[in-house]
Amino acid sequence: MTRTFPDLVTRARGLAGDGRRAVLGIAGPPAAGKTTLAAELVGALAADPPPGHGADWVAHVPMDGFHLADVELERLGLRDRKGAPDTFDAYGYAALLRRLHSDHDEMIYAPGFERELEQPIAGAIGVPRSARLIITEGNYLLLDEPRWRPVRELLTEVWYADLENGERLRRLIERHQRFGKDRDAAVAWATGTDERNAELIVAARDHADLIVDSALLRSLEARA
Repeated sequence: MTRTFPDLVTRARGLAGDGRRAVLGIAGPPAAGKTTLAAELVGALAADPPPGHGADWVAHVPMDGFHLADVELERLGLRDRKGAPDTFDAYGYAALLRRLHSDHDEMIYAPGFERELEQPIAGAIGVPRSARLIITEGNYLLLDEPRWRPVRELLTEVWYADLENGERLRRLIERHQRFGKDRDAAVAWATGTDERNAELIVAARDHADLIVDSALLRSLEARA
């Protein structure tokens, strides 16, 4: 069944309906529209908070802040595989999700990721205690590997951004060019390293709680 964006907003709102903190994950391959979907959901939910709450009842905490820094990737010999599952601090990400669920701290700071630098930035995202719904997005939320399984267990639901592959590759190549690669290098990375990672992500698609289809993802990108 094709869902509308208001349907998604209603479903996301319901995850935190009992007042307890909930974490919604959005998974999908590179350039599938995960960040756009998360940002649109946060905007819609912040603009119409539940009774007794303000706009800060919802927060966006991407997984990308848990990229390993280039200096560590060089030490591990993984620099040419940046973006692969083992180039993230998956255990650190799971630890953050546990801390969010514990709901004890007045403020929790999460790392962000600076695209211009292609590096993680510590303490870039603040999550106040008032945030009841956390929306997180990343490639490997559904990956069935030892270091990633704890992540799935800590997510209330996971939605999968299922953008058609041709459009996704076009966006991915454009993104690589926008952040400094020439056309040939962008195509090589998108169809090489990124594509190998995408195959792992697509294989886990059926474990998602909900599939967000191409038509909706394209419409969100067009208005973003």
